Amino acid sequence: MNTTTISQREAYKLMLKEYPDVMNIEQMCEILGISTKTGYRILREGKVCCLKVGRAYRIPKAHLFTYLSIGCAELQEAANA
Repeated sequence: MNTTTISQREAYKLMLKEYPDVMNIEQMCEILGISTKTGYRILREGKVCCLKVGRAYRIPKAHLFTYLSIGCAELQEAANA
């Protein structure tokens, strides 16, 4: 089995180029393919780190990669141990 590991920095440069570095809830939900109701629940449960600006949530793209475990070699190594 051939597995390729990509760093989070490389993933950040390659993936989701058309999205801003800091996304709103609608953009996050579009990427994940989920409803906004589910997106708000994920944020409330703390599964994705976010910023709250007034009444609006702002999600840094890097935190979305962490949630998806993309480019997180440390997480993959911990899971295999």
